[in-house]
Amino acid sequence: MRKWTTSRRAAAVLTTGVAATATLMAALPAQGIVGGTESTRAYSFMGSFQPSFPAPPRPDKHGCGVAVLAPQWVLTASHCAGRNPTGAKTGVPRGWKVRVGSLDTRSGGEVAEVDHYYRLATSSDEGGFWGRDLALMHLKTPVRAKPVRIASATPPDNAPVRIMGWGMTCDDTDNAACSPTRLREADTVVQPISTCPSASSGELCVGSPDGSVAASNMDSGGPALVRDGGRWAVAGVVSGPDESGKTLYTDVTQHADWLNGIIKGTDVPADDPIPDVAGSVDLGGCAGSVVRTPASRSQDPALLLTNGHCVEGQRPAPGTAIVDQPAGREVPIADRQGYPQTTARAKRLVYATMTGTDIALYRLDKTYAQLKAEGAKIFRLTSTPVRAGDPLTMAYTSRRFDCTAEAVVTHLREGGYQQDDSIRYTTGEDCAPSHGTSGSALLAPDGTTVVGIHNTHNVAGEQCTDNNPCEVGPDGAVTSVQGRGYGQQVYPIAACLTKGSRLDLSRQGCALTGATPRP
Repeated sequence: MRKWTTSRRAAAVLTTGVAATATLMAALPAQGIVGGTESTRAYSFMGSFQPSFPAPPRPDKHGCGVAVLAPQWVLTASHCAGRNPTGAKTGVPRGWKVRVGSLDTRSGGEVAEVDHYYRLATSSDEGGFWGRDLALMHLKTPVRAKPVRIASATPPDNAPVRIMGWGMTCDDTDNAACSPTRLREADTVVQPISTCPSASSGELCVGSPDGSVAASNMDSGGPALVRDGGRWAVAGVVSGPDESGKTLYTDVTQHADWLNGIIKGTDVPADDPIPDVAGSVDLGGCAGSVVRTPASRSQDPALLLTNGHCVEGQRPAPGTAIVDQPAGREVPIADRQGYPQTTARAKRLVYATMTGTDIALYRLDKTYAQLKAEGAKIFRLTSTPVRAGDPLTMAYTSRRFDCTAEAVVTHLREGGYQQDDSIRYTTGEDCAPSHGTSGSALLAPDGTTVVGIHNTHNVAGEQCTDNNPCEVGPDGAVTSVQGRGYGQQVYPIAACLTKGSRLDLSRQGCALTGATPRP
C-alpha cells in the first residue's frame, strides 16, 4: 500500500523488509473513500487483501483492495503485491489471504489463500512504474464470487465511475476508529488528465474537482467501476494520490492483454530468482545478523550485530561508547526467502560506538542452541582483518551484493565521527549499497563468516558531512568521491567478549573504544 503524502512522487511504498527505506513525508488528512458513504450491499467481486507478513498496521489486517477477475484470480496494485521480503516481481508469497464478497473486513464472504503473485511493474523497471501499477494474485482455491469484467475501453473525461474501499478515515494507524471495517463507496467522475499534475501516461484522474470525493490511504488496489454493457466493469486500480487531492488510478484497459495472458495461462511470466537471504535481520531502516565468536558456547545468549548508528534512541556521541543498556527490540531472523524463520528479542544493548568503528551488539533472549533448534542461520565472527582484494558478499535483507575490498582506508570521517582501517568497496551495479543497507554483514566466500559490516556511502560527493564520508590518508590528505561505499572491520570484537555473551573492555587484546588501556 502506498502512503498518502504531500508529494505523490515522494510517496513511500510500505513494504516492510523490502529494499531501502524511503523518507516519509507528512501525510495528508485522509478519509476512507473521501466524500463517500457506507455501502448498503456487498459486491461479490470486491475484496480485502490481508497479508500476515508484513502485516498492515490495522487491527483488521486490511492492507489493500482487490477485485475478483476469475474464480482463482484477483486484481490489485503492484505496490500492494510488493509486500514480499525481496521485492520480487513474480513469486510465491507466505501468509497472504483475501476476503471477498463481504461488506466487512473481519467476517463474511469467502476467504482464500494467495499462492502466487504477478506484478506488471516494479519501481526499478526501465519502462517505469507509474501507469503500470497493477498485479494479479492467484488463489490456492477458487472462490464462488461472481467476477467483474475488465472494461472494454478507457473511460472518457467526465464519465461516471464508482470507487470503493476500506481506506483510512484519519491518519492514526494505532487508532482503531481510523480503520473502517465496513466497505465505503462514492460515485464520482473521470477528470481530464490535465487536472492531475502528478499524472503519468496510462493513468486515470478520478474524483471531484476539489478533491472532496476521492480514494485515500489503504484504498490502494481498489477498483474504479464503470457501467459497461449494463454491468459493472473495472476500468482502473488505485495507485496513489494526486497533489490536487484527486486520485490516480492505473488504466486497467491498457493492460488487458497482459492480464488475460496470465489468467488464461497463455503468457505466464516465470518466477523471479530469489536470493538466499537466510540469517538477515530487518531492523526497520537497518539490517543485522546473529553472530557468535569462536569462544561462544551453545548455552550462551545469542548476539545481534548491527551498526552503532542503528541503535534505537540517541546515538553514541563522538569519542564515546554505550555499554550495557536495556533494550527491547524485536529481531526477526529471515529464512532463505526473507520470511521470518524465527523471532527473538534484544534484551540488552551490550555495546555501541561510532568511533574507531561503527558497531552495535545486542544480547538476545534466546541462546544459540535455541535459535539453531528453530532453524535460524547463525554467522561466525572473523578474527582476522579484511585486506585489499578480498571478495565480500553484503548480506542485505532482500538481496546479496557482490563486492570486493578495493582498499583499506586509514581514516574515514563523517559528520564528526572517525573510523579507522575502514573497508572501501569497488563500485558498480553488483555492489551498490543505499540508504537502508546499513548494518548488513560483509561475508567471506564461505557465506558464513562475517568479516566486516557495511555502514555508509557517499551520497552527494560532499566532504566529511553526514552521508558523505571522506577518506583521510596517513599524510592528512582528504578525498571524497560520490558513490563510494564503506564498511568496518569486525575482527577486534571477539577479544572483548567473555562467556555468557558479556562484554569486558578490560580484557587483554580488547581495543574497542572505551577499552581500558593496558601497559
